[in-house]
Amino acid sequence: MFSIHSSAIYGICAIAVSVETDVSAGIPQFTIVGLPDASVRESRERIRAAIKNSGLAFPRGRVTVNLAPAHLRKQGALYDLPIAISLIAQTGIFDATLLAHTVILGELGLEGDVRSVRGILPTALMTKQQDGFVLIVPKENAAEAMIVDGLTVYAVSTLRELIDHLRGENPLSPEFPSSQLPTQSEQICFSQIHGQAFAKRGLEIAAAGGHHVLLQGPPGTGKTMLARALSSILPALTHEEAIEVANIRSVCGLNIHQTTIMFERPFRSPHHSCSGASLIGGGSIPTPGEISLAHRGVLFLDELPEFAPRVLEHLRQPLEDGCVTIARSAGTIRFPSQFQLIATRNPCPCGYLNDPKRACVCSQGKIDLYQKRLSGPLFDRLDLVIEVPNIQMKDLSQETLIETSAHVRKRVVNARQMQTERFKETGIFLNQEMSAALLKKHIRLTKEARDLLDHAFSEGMLSTRGYFRLQKSARTIADFSNASDVEEEHIAEALMFRVDNRATTQEIASKNTRRSGLPSRSHQ
Repeated sequence: MFSIHSSAIYGICAIAVSVETDVSAGIPQFTIVGLPDASVRESRERIRAAIKNSGLAFPRGRVTVNLAPAHLRKQGALYDLPIAISLIAQTGIFDATLLAHTVILGELGLEGDVRSVRGILPTALMTKQQDGFVLIVPKENAAEAMIVDGLTVYAVSTLRELIDHLRGENPLSPEFPSSQLPTQSEQICFSQIHGQAFAKRGLEIAAAGGHHVLLQGPPGTGKTMLARALSSILPALTHEEAIEVANIRSVCGLNIHQTTIMFERPFRSPHHSCSGASLIGGGSIPTPGEISLAHRGVLFLDELPEFAPRVLEHLRQPLEDGCVTIARSAGTIRFPSQFQLIATRNPCPCGYLNDPKRACVCSQGKIDLYQKRLSGPLFDRLDLVIEVPNIQMKDLSQETLIETSAHVRKRVVNARQMQTERFKETGIFLNQEMSAALLKKHIRLTKEARDLLDHAFSEGMLSTRGYFRLQKSARTIADFSNASDVEEEHIAEALMFRVDNRATTQEIASKNTRRSGLPSRSHQ
């Protein structure tokens, strides 16, 4: 019997798998056991043809392959290459002890070519934890495996190439990290957006504190453009965050290049026809959904009421916990989902409710039904509600220099650095992530700020959840001015972004902003 090291993906982690092969006398038969799925069972014919077409001999007799541990379901074609190597090792054409500290995975074509597979990065992380182990992967996956520092990686294009390497006839050289500079996708700059100073200010606050945002207003006011511009003011990923993001993408089988993944935050924009499983993840063997692919980045839901209400309700738990838990009979898997939600909606189906220039053609029943598609509990989890009105002609014809995203990003980075210092021993990074205990510890309100907040709550403008969420937003606003305490003006500005079209809030906010010099909604 001979054993080869490989891996299986469970959630977003790799688990060590041993490919054990036994060849015995008897009627020729090829059996794979160890809870394989259909794609693994079908590998028998691929492996047989690949070995034959590579000019190698397939072992004669009864062949039994065991994928251990047997309780873990195995799926995918990544076991083709390790099974083939274990079978060829039975013929004695190379020293099998060379593979004692080697992890192998890859799919085989009928001609013996080695094709890419998913889950390379978590396997590379697992291999790195085993001292002295090396990793053999398909050539197309080499860049992904090299993301892990200090790991020896060999990349192969064909089965014959790997056999020649093991026989010492044509040794492979280890792969080296690429020296290419990271590439960046084009992003919408704030300077391309005319007017909408209030909305830009709201997005700046959201970017600094990781707060969830709803942009609402009539059609054509730039809601989608503003939402897509949010990525341009977010700071780059740290190395640890980049590994987290790349790990999720690897499990989902998305293309990863070493030079493109390390800095940009993810921006996911699923269509409104998506299902609940595609949004949060799922399947008989669960895989991550859109909210996990947006981990450490932005999840953009354009035209929020067009999404099925049942699908939207799936967001409630991940928005609170920063992860999604999927339970199946075989076990429970947790996927990280610390994303920043930004959504847009019109005030009514036609979009012109309360518009001063165009009449709304919707009946009151249609308006009520449209607005109820966003439930109260989900709406309550949105930190900032930003009105995006029609742009004035003077804004379109403005010739003065408009602030760029690079300038805004500097302020966002400075505010986030304050939060990093504040939470350095807590395991969180942003104000939005504060628990009730941390909120009580790190947010100090002045007497005037407390009075204003309490008055807003007593007037019914805030729910209990909103009461605490508003304090987080106010803390972020205070970070922009390096204030140690949250003051009345910070609460006033947070109220302007928190409460949805309340006249009483406008009065309170206006009274306080006249003292502080902050912009109000009425001055847009």
